[in-house]
Amino acid sequence: MIVRLDPLAAAPSLIREWQRSSVVLTSGFDPSVAELVKIRASQLNGCANCINIHTYMARQSGESEERINLVAAWQDAPCYSDRERAALGWTEALTRLSEEHTHVNAYEELKAHFTDEEQVALTMTIIVINGYNRIAVGFGGWADPAAIKAQAAAAA
Repeated sequence: MIVRLDPLAAAPSLIREWQRSSVVLTSGFDPSVAELVKIRASQLNGCANCINIHTYMARQSGESEERINLVAAWQDAPCYSDRERAALGWTEALTRLSEEHTHVNAYEELKAHFTDEEQVALTMTIIVINGYNRIAVGFGGWADPAAIKAQAAAAA
């Protein structure tokens, strides 16, 4: 990985505000489902940094290796609930919005398993992780997951 730019050094107030906002925007959603969603979006976006961070975070919160390893094939893996499948389907639909136009079908599943407020919270989580993916991939970023966890705790 070639680090092109350190966004925190280049624009500290903007990045700190993004980090603060992201903590606020994602704080109201189920943490277990959120980590699976963050891993899956990061896989789709090819963001090694965020895959590394969120698999670490998932393990730290008690997620099993089986479920972490199988998230890339969630449609065929028997270890996810219907609710988790709806969240992962919504994640894929929004992350690949311009590619497949599957969001209408994915929304029907989402609606069946999430309240209106949860739908918004999940969507905000997807928006935030896609943003982080673009920052990390675009600038060639790499961060230590333990340091990210400490920063998130400090920002909260």
